[in-house]
Amino acid sequence: MVIQLPWTSSKDGAKAAEESARTSASASNLPNPRRDTDVVGTSTHWSDPIAFLYSLECIILRAELFPTPYTAVAFITGIATGTCGVFAWHRWLRRIRTADWVTPDVLARRRWVKGIVTSVGDADNFRLYHTPGIGWRWFRRVPTLAKDLKDQTIHIRIAGVDAPEGGHFGRPAQPHAEESLLWLKNRLEGRLVYCQLVRKDQYGRVVAVPLVPRPFLPSFLGKRWASPLALEMLRAGTVTTYEQAGAEHGPWGREAFLGVEAKARTARRGMWKYGGVSETPAEYKRYYVSSPSSPSRPNNE
Repeated sequence: MVIQLPWTSSKDGAKAAEESARTSASASNLPNPRRDTDVVGTSTHWSDPIAFLYSLECIILRAELFPTPYTAVAFITGIATGTCGVFAWHRWLRRIRTADWVTPDVLARRRWVKGIVTSVGDADNFRLYHTPGIGWRWFRRVPTLAKDLKDQTIHIRIAGVDAPEGGHFGRPAQPHAEESLLWLKNRLEGRLVYCQLVRKDQYGRVVAVPLVPRPFLPSFLGKRWASPLALEMLRAGTVTTYEQAGAEHGPWGREAFLGVEAKARTARRGMWKYGGVSETPAEYKRYYVSSPSSPSRPNNE
């Protein structure tokens, strides 16, 4: 309602009434904070950025926040670019620091990661410093000191192979354990490796299929033409084929692994130099699982 003051004319009153009606109509078109928050809130999730952008566009158009379509397009384009950038960083460019950072969705996608091997613990596992994106060794550096690498590497268990066990917890090492460990150290430490993350084992390590890039190839061809590490180890006679429950042999399959192992045994390479072994790594572990209190093996060779 418009009150006409004594010093105003009827024409001025009509104009004021018109302005009041226009203001009321505009107010009815303003965004409702509660309603709009609900709309965006139901779609603001990085797994569905398109739905989020669509709901944001609806709010902008309904609220008439921009004087021209060009301003609205520029604003929406900026929001889309930022959203997609954050989504890409979260999915592909964020560095995975430890095995705890490997989430179930990463394993479900069997994601490939690349990184530098910082150390080799046993003859069938190593530590990987994840190096996503580009610029490593030029603009970004991989730490070399132990204190800088603490809680910064992924513990990788090589899929599909089983190496001779070293001496741990007072137990004797298996024959050829030291030779297998030295072979893997010389092959991997300080080198770039691609790993397909498969699952986690009972020790919290990430079981992965590692590929070692061939020398003199550009980086974008590294994974496509890389050499399967597990098959290299079988060929050198430093490991046996892992055949226990949950064994993973990559795209080559169990039969290919057993075939490469048989050729190494025939050629008497590595642990097969005397024609055979008295005890496989699997048999060694089964003995200590059944006799955990036994610090040493009886001499039954």
